[in-house]
Amino acid sequence: MNVIFMGTPDFSVPVLQALIASPAHTVTAVVTQPDKARGRSGKLVFTPVKEVAVANQIPVYTPKRIKEADMVAELKKIPCDVIVVVAFGQLLSKEILEFPPYGCINVHASLLPRWRGAAPIQWAILEGDKTTGITTMQMDVGLDTGDILLKKEIEISPQETGESLHDRLAEISGDLLLETLRLAEEGNLQPISQKDEESCYAKMLTKDLGCLDMNEEAVKLERYIRGLNSWPSAYTKLHGKTLKIWRAEVVNEDTGEAPGTVVDVDKDSFTVQTGKYCLRILEVQSEGKKRMDAGSFLRGVTIKKGDMLCI
Repeated sequence: MNVIFMGTPDFSVPVLQALIASPAHTVTAVVTQPDKARGRSGKLVFTPVKEVAVANQIPVYTPKRIKEADMVAELKKIPCDVIVVVAFGQLLSKEILEFPPYGCINVHASLLPRWRGAAPIQWAILEGDKTTGITTMQMDVGLDTGDILLKKEIEISPQETGESLHDRLAEISGDLLLETLRLAEEGNLQPISQKDEESCYAKMLTKDLGCLDMNEEAVKLERYIRGLNSWPSAYTKLHGKTLKIWRAEVVNEDTGEAPGTVVDVDKDSFTVQTGKYCLRILEVQSEGKKRMDAGSFLRGVTIKKGDMLCI
């Protein structure tokens, strides 16, 4: 197949690489978000997908609005049997969705219809899901509402972070997309309509989502610490300064102290009472410092019972 690929971040790269490596397909063009200025210098930086496309001498388009008439007309000039979309970052018009013979196929990081939206990987952890996976979907004009083509399910481990789950899902996405294209060419796909009532909206992550409310249960706080690792990260305040918490574990006991109270300190950790049960803090990062285990942190900062973690 001749494939136009649309994607932007790191998560998109394994699918693009699988298409490039496949003798059954030719990537005729790549569409990605515009270059962004980074750092104090304001130097323009390629998206991860553009870096791969340029390295493989594939024509690249970076439209601000994919729906503009000129861009649509340009796409229609490119040899194309199917458009593959992976975390592109813009909605496609009905005209784009319908012009390729095999339409547009999306690779989505959730077992649809469970999580639709911008951050399905992280929300699966935040909400305590036991499994998640990759879904290939025949795109329509809705937000992740198209017919399901294939799924690949994986378990979410008790230590899973947003970063580790991102990498595991990206690793299996290329093979699932290639299998989907093979079945499409053979006419053997069996699309399944989604049930809207079974869906949840995975809203975009924001920095304030990482603000830990110690009145919440320790189980939920621990999920947020893992799910928001590595961005935007979970945080609280200690002695008036922001403290990021990178790793913690639930202690199934209540002390009767107010939520946020430090109830125990040892050489390798410190423990905080929450709205239900306690949270043992194992890895942190204070303002202007590097991430470190709690033992190293405690050798440079005095924490005692009765101190408070709160915003």
